[in-house]
Amino acid sequence: MAKITTIIDIGSNSMRMVVFKKTSRFAFHLINETKSKVKISENSYQDNGYLQEIPMERAFHAMESFIHIAKNLKSRKILCVATSALRDAPNRNIFLSKVKKELGIDIKVIDGEKEAYYGAVGASNLLKDNNFTTVDIGGGSTEFALVVKKNIVKTISLNIGTVRLKELFFDKDDLNGAKQYIINQLSTLPNEYKEIGKVVGLGGTARALSRAIIINSKHPFDSLHGFSYKTENAATLFENILDAKSTNKLLSLGIRADRYDTIKTGTFIFKTILEYLNVKNVVTSGVGVREGVYLTDILRTSNHKLPSNFQISVRSLLDRFVDDEKQTAYLGNNIGKLFDVLAPIHNLENKYKSFLVIAAKLQQIGISLNYYKNTELSANFILNGLNYGFSHEERILISTIIKYSTKKLPKESDIKDFRNLLPELKIIRWLSYIHSLNSILNTEYLKYRYNYQLDGKTLIISSSHKHYIIQDEIQKLDKIDNFEVKFLFNRD
Repeated sequence: MAKITTIIDIGSNSMRMVVFKKTSRFAFHLINETKSKVKISENSYQDNGYLQEIPMERAFHAMESFIHIAKNLKSRKILCVATSALRDAPNRNIFLSKVKKELGIDIKVIDGEKEAYYGAVGASNLLKDNNFTTVDIGGGSTEFALVVKKNIVKTISLNIGTVRLKELFFDKDDLNGAKQYIINQLSTLPNEYKEIGKVVGLGGTARALSRAIIINSKHPFDSLHGFSYKTENAATLFENILDAKSTNKLLSLGIRADRYDTIKTGTFIFKTILEYLNVKNVVTSGVGVREGVYLTDILRTSNHKLPSNFQISVRSLLDRFVDDEKQTAYLGNNIGKLFDVLAPIHNLENKYKSFLVIAAKLQQIGISLNYYKNTELSANFILNGLNYGFSHEERILISTIIKYSTKKLPKESDIKDFRNLLPELKIIRWLSYIHSLNSILNTEYLKYRYNYQLDGKTLIISSSHKHYIIQDEIQKLDKIDNFEVKFLFNRD
């Protein structure tokens, strides 16, 4: 498997490229993302799907630039797929042959079900959620995949797309015709798609709408991947977008300029789909077909699924920024023991243990950036680095644990920016305290196996070493719930 791989996705509206770099067997990270709005399908749907000369020329030159970027990033493998516009085009071979002959790239034209499958592979592996329907609105088609317990059980593609409907209905101001057309297409979906109640939105329309919701709701974390919202809470915004009479109004609603030409059509389609499927909750995916193509390549011997409980973002961060894996393993194991022995006092749900282990493993990242502000740097870096497989709430909590792994416990004023996405302060204080204690116990880098015993509200730590500096540092910790730590020196 190539260490650096490029994936190119030619859609009806946009051509996109991502470049991934492997850090270990299954872990990777993004090193480049490039987009060009070539509109290869422009004016094709009103001409029986035939690609027009000028859009094809735009797409060719964009592809040429993509190849330059990939090669200069030392990409050893380039995988290129094309979706609705090319599969619908009777004259697609003109474009495919030109790219093959002049750029040396084989473009794989995939059918709608394969496109839906790739999107589902990306979402099911790189999102926290287990059960959902993916909805990927493109320029020429919309792909659906039913995911149950992270297994892709059904896929389907319908001829519902922003460019297609714009040319067929919206440019003629025929909204009733557009609505009936969408409903007729959706009526072919099996009933299972109506039963799951949660949609994962893939593609530009879903992300543009989520970005607008984040802005209008003042959501405190500006990250699209893993952002979720209730359908009913987005209804007013969707209506405002559809009623917008100018680009200035769209801008005020949080819509970016590159979406002005398709956002109203896309919103109309997405709103109709959500209503038809009776969707209550929407989760935003920052990944889709491109990530799915990449994952099916690196996971070709494992049924296109990452290993159970494999935390890809954690592994990638450790691969890139932490040198001593034994130290990392020790910190994770020891904090788990502390959590367990202190359970009768802190009374925390067991799910918090896994967040502590992740925080302990990643805490050294900040030291590689700047020792004197390592906790703050680690917190900010990890908040944005844990992009795959974690909800917003989990990312913020892990980041907060690390940020306040100091001698001072966090106060309500310290967490006010993320207050609505964090558990109660008492929980955060206990997590921060345990994390701080764990860090101090490794001050001497001995990876020492202490013996722990709880006596009432006193933790007795037994060791054959005196650990003078460690004992001194523990005494400087803020007290929590009248909890005490006592060291016992057992001479061997």
